Amino acid sequence: MGREGAPCRTRAIFCFLLLFCAGGKCLASEFEVIQEASLSVDASPILARKIPDTLFGMFFEEINHAGAGGIWAELVSNRGFEAGGPHTPSNIDPWSIIGDDSSIFVGTERISCFSRNMVALRMEILCDSCPVGGVGIYNPGFWGMNIEDGKTYNLVMHVKSPKTTELTVSLTSSDGLHILASAVVRVSDTSNWIKLDQTLVSRGTDRTSRLQITANKKGVVWLDQVSLMPSDTYKGHGFRTELISMLLDLKPRFLRFPGGCFVEGSWLRNAFRWRDSIGPWEERPGHYGDVWNYWTDDGLGYYEFLQLSEDLGAAPVWVFNNGISHHDEVDTAAIAPFVKDILDSLEFARGSTESKWGSVRAAMGHPEPFPVKHVAIGNEDCGKKNYRGNYLKFYNAIREAYPDIQMISNCDGSSTPLDHPADLYDFHIYTDSKALFSMRNTFDKTSRNGPKAFVSEYAVTGNDAGRGSLLASLAEAAFLIGLEKNSDVVQMASYAPLFVNDNDQTWNPDAIVFNSWQQYGTPSYWMQKLFRESSGAMIHAVTVNSSYSGLLAASAITWHDNENSFLRVKIVNFGPDAVSLTISTTGIESSVNALGSTATVLTSGEVMDENSFTNPNKIVPVTVELRNAADVMQVTLPPHSFSAFDLALLQSALVTDM
Repeated sequence: MGREGAPCRTRAIFCFLLLFCAGGKCLASEFEVIQEASLSVDASPILARKIPDTLFGMFFEEINHAGAGGIWAELVSNRGFEAGGPHTPSNIDPWSIIGDDSSIFVGTERISCFSRNMVALRMEILCDSCPVGGVGIYNPGFWGMNIEDGKTYNLVMHVKSPKTTELTVSLTSSDGLHILASAVVRVSDTSNWIKLDQTLVSRGTDRTSRLQITANKKGVVWLDQVSLMPSDTYKGHGFRTELISMLLDLKPRFLRFPGGCFVEGSWLRNAFRWRDSIGPWEERPGHYGDVWNYWTDDGLGYYEFLQLSEDLGAAPVWVFNNGISHHDEVDTAAIAPFVKDILDSLEFARGSTESKWGSVRAAMGHPEPFPVKHVAIGNEDCGKKNYRGNYLKFYNAIREAYPDIQMISNCDGSSTPLDHPADLYDFHIYTDSKALFSMRNTFDKTSRNGPKAFVSEYAVTGNDAGRGSLLASLAEAAFLIGLEKNSDVVQMASYAPLFVNDNDQTWNPDAIVFNSWQQYGTPSYWMQKLFRESSGAMIHAVTVNSSYSGLLAASAITWHDNENSFLRVKIVNFGPDAVSLTISTTGIESSVNALGSTATVLTSGEVMDENSFTNPNKIVPVTVELRNAADVMQVTLPPHSFSAFDLALLQSALVTDM
């Protein structure tokens, strides 16, 4: 992927930039065909309209190991030995034995001190003269632990032993031969479980490390709830800093969580349960996510999602199970306990410290309420037998208890009115690039009355999406331009899925790809970055004239940073030809200032180009100064490109109030 497309991309961007440096034209040899087009922007206050503050946010689902082994920084996989189920003997994968049958015997027993996760590990050391280094168990984490030189890691484990025992805890290479950090912990003879805390400071870097717990004397030790966390998580809240940094760069206005199908479950018994995911992490039972087929210990639970929303400065959007999974449903006549459960979840988030569930939140370290003002009643359940009946039970109960909460229906109201009350409705779209590009006008004819649209899942999928192609990002950008222009009826929108662990590519493409130590944004991620100033901005009328206009999509907004105001003109060239474009602006009366104006382009040499770990910045936005910025200017758009022109506005200019 690396070298073939790079020269073409360089030439295209150079030609794009040349117009602002020298005011010239691209040579005919650069582009075989150059189309002509004009784009006029009317920034008159009378035609301007405010975009909702919440328009662009993000959707997090526990899919592709996005949380477990992803943004949640826990390094131990199956830390409570519960992933094999509540029965014993149990499968303890990915834990493995160090030694052989003559030196160690490992099994599981329902003997834990934690009542909601009773399975614990029994490790019996059989050898009198154990091998050098001892025998025991090890955990490779999620496809290897990223252990870095000089970093501190906090180990917590619960143990008991009938006689005094010494255990060696170590961070080692994947084969156990190279030790990065090690400590000896003493377990006094006791019939009671004790909690051991140990700090490990690494003396080297290994991207595929493992945690070892070993002994070298005959005896029996029980282990449970073994956790290893890096000390440098984001704000100390348990999130992987470098991945959170990528989310912060998008400036999301809301966070929808925790799914998706993860909320429903293939069967209700495996659906996400909020109350099982709060409180001390050692007491959370975890559950098997049977839609995406992996175990989660729910260390990343309801409380942590609320905390993540706060850390991102994003409004929380709580998606809850409404008594419906993919294969079974609760009858409306029996839904009352589910309704009570969700009312309790809202009291946990919003209740005072004097309330039952608000006091639980406070005990976890957050006495201030979380501002939950949006809830989605189910996920993609509109066609299910009991959805409407169940929906109304939830809707009426929540409306009575929390009149300010905006409720989201799973039923699409974009073409026909809903037959039930709602504040917003879900709109999900996954399709190929050509189809999504053609949907840029989808909401033009939607009724301006009734509930607003929440485009809570959108993406290009299929063959032309690859693992995140330029082509996919261009179609998505055009679709978002359509949402901007229809933001009087579209209140919120989020791409899906957000993350994929490179080792669990259950769903492709995704916005951010990562492994234990690397990460990069796909073109769809970088495309979203060019929309991050749109929420709360003013949108203006634009007109495009060209015989090529069927392959163009454009919008214009006025936005502000801390010191300056800008008119941003965005345009997608979805076609194979370059476009000589004349941009003219009216309604701002000679207010364009070349100083501070910029041009940004997202493109590449081939439309199916992708980013990768070996070339993470192959397709990223390139920004330069617009030295010749003016009310009327000539630019050339490369083929298959997404461009944004930020025209700085003089302080004396008449700018619509935000």
